Amino acid sequence: MAASEPKRIGVSFEVKPHAYDPVTNPELFEGVVARRIVAFLIDFLILSIPVVFVSMFIFVIGIVTFGLGFFLYGLLWPGMVVWAIVYYGMTLGSASSATIGMRIMDIEMRTWYGAPAYFVLGAVHAVVFWITISAITPLILVVCLFNERRRCLHDFLVGTIVINNVERAAALRTLRRPA
Repeated sequence: MAASEPKRIGVSFEVKPHAYDPVTNPELFEGVVARRIVAFLIDFLILSIPVVFVSMFIFVIGIVTFGLGFFLYGLLWPGMVVWAIVYYGMTLGSASSATIGMRIMDIEMRTWYGAPAYFVLGAVHAVVFWITISAITPLILVVCLFNERRRCLHDFLVGTIVINNVERAAALRTLRRPA
């Protein structure tokens, strides 16, 4: 290599196109926003149930230990955060790329270029969602009404897309097909 040539570091960058086109595959995006809201409510309930039981357990421990156990409430908030991150990471990083609520509602999360989600992506997606929704209010969800792929602000920031799963998309495709 000549001294005037730039050094190569062995990293190549490839820009990938969007995998899901709402014009050619509208069934992937049909009803996703409403299903996403219901899925969030289901997941919120799933996340809340263990927290309520742990809170009741800490209360009982606090009574039994004459108040010393109430200091465990200081660990409840960090425990809730860890529980939520692990839940979203494990479920979104699973083979179905969907939380339990998303599975019930027949939707899944993918990267914008079509790859399935993985643990770190699911955990980061949850963290970015909670940060943006607490900082910018629920108005971040309005973004999905103004783009073809129905992506929310946190989806843009993390590089994900939520679509109907294969079975639901196939069912919608057969319904749409003229007889």
